[in-house]
Amino acid sequence: MITCARCGTENLDGSHYCDECGMRLRRAEAPPADEAAETSGQVWRVEATPRAGRSDLRRAHAKLVIERGHSAGKEFLLETDEAQIGRWDADNGIFPDVDLDADDPEVKVSRRHARIWRESGGYFIEDLGSTNGTYVNRTKRLLPGERVPLRDGDEIIVGKTFLRFHVIN
Repeated sequence: MITCARCGTENLDGSHYCDECGMRLRRAEAPPADEAAETSGQVWRVEATPRAGRSDLRRAHAKLVIERGHSAGKEFLLETDEAQIGRWDADNGIFPDVDLDADDPEVKVSRRHARIWRESGGYFIEDLGSTNGTYVNRTKRLLPGERVPLRDGDEIIVGKTFLRFHVIN
């Protein structure tokens, strides 16, 4: 059995995602202390793709922090070059890297809302055709597929969820 680091649910060996909360599951071996997700509800490590082995471990290079509401202060650490933002939907196989399902009580974040990626030393964001839009620094709503540069300290609004983007040195 594989125990989910987020909710503690026991899942069948070989499972890639938790049956209860949808979090990406780790290999059966216990992760090092600095790699484990904190279950206090405040910090989640984001892995855009499953790792083949421990040698692929990367340190977080950026993070998103929720700024308002009951989840204010919750951080999502970005450890790979691309991360999708949205709400998980196990029935349809949608497991975004930055899962805002528990932080979006009004359900304004789309399942596949936006993506952030790192390219040539810079960061970018695009809307993925969301229903309620993506905004950077309270400017006009991003058009689906529009590539917008991100800088340290930028505010990102997805639906009604306010996030702050930070580059980690």
